Amino acid sequence: MRCPFCQNEDTRVVDSRLSEDRDAVRRRRGCEACGERFSTLEEANLKLPFVVKSNGDREHYDESKLARGLERSLEKRPVESDQIEQILHRIKRNLLTCGEREINARDIGELVMNELREVDQVAYVRFASVYRSFQDVDAFSAEIKRLQAETLRGRRANREKELDKLES
Repeated sequence: MRCPFCQNEDTRVVDSRLSEDRDAVRRRRGCEACGERFSTLEEANLKLPFVVKSNGDREHYDESKLARGLERSLEKRPVESDQIEQILHRIKRNLLTCGEREINARDIGELVMNELREVDQVAYVRFASVYRSFQDVDAFSAEIKRLQAETLRGRRANREKELDKLES
């Protein structure tokens, strides 16, 4: 790595550490020529897929657009901003590792709904109402009933796991 101070190409790594999210390596380097120290950040260079909209248009993935949608659905809900960041991070990681050059906006919406379902069910219904374009109260009601059934199945499965642990 070239020294940013004197442009010498002979630098050495003094210290290496993983970043907080463990997706990058922070390296402290020293220049052999001028003695200055500097930090570098090494991370995988992966490209995000293009988003294919419902009308066929293609656009670059825009995390701020997704963040605004999440924030609207989570408005006045007991969800911390770091949880929103974690959701955005998981979605981005999923998109980076999917291996596709293009992804449908609908698939991203499904990823968001899966995340919201786990974090806050009210926010999930809010997002789903816009995403799935609910036209009437019956559509809302059907989605809420489906969510309640999923929650009940999840609780039963958890109880069964706890009973199995107690029996063994």
